[in-house]
Amino acid sequence: MKCVMEEVKIDNMVKFYALMLLYENNRHGYELIKNIGNRMEKKISSGQIYPFLKELKERKMIMSAKEGARDKTVYRLTSYGRKFVRKMLFKFSDMIRIAIKNDISQCMHCGCEIYKGSYKYKGKIYCCKSCAAVCR
Repeated sequence: MKCVMEEVKIDNMVKFYALMLLYENNRHGYELIKNIGNRMEKKISSGQIYPFLKELKERKMIMSAKEGARDKTVYRLTSYGRKFVRKMLFKFSDMIRIAIKNDISQCMHCGCEIYKGSYKYKGKIYCCKSCAAVCR
């Protein structure tokens, strides 16, 4: 029997963002559409979101409930869905690591990896002034 987690295809950024936003907090469909549209700087249609939410619900990755005065349907990840997202993030983190590998420096004192905001002293790279001071 094929694992259900393998059947869900995250083959575009709209789906990826939808999962990330649900991982962050419970959301209703319209909120997902607006938030993803703002982040991607393009118009997102309901046809891109609701079929995907339906698929996630069928795969038991999300649950929905009516909430609020206007009875909006709010979606939340199940524990199974959260496990799927963590697994997906692990895969994506490896790709991101490869993409930024050449932009990472290492502190000459403590050895920590520095992506942004390093402190340079006498041509050497440190993570902070404290590490640079120790090595003077």
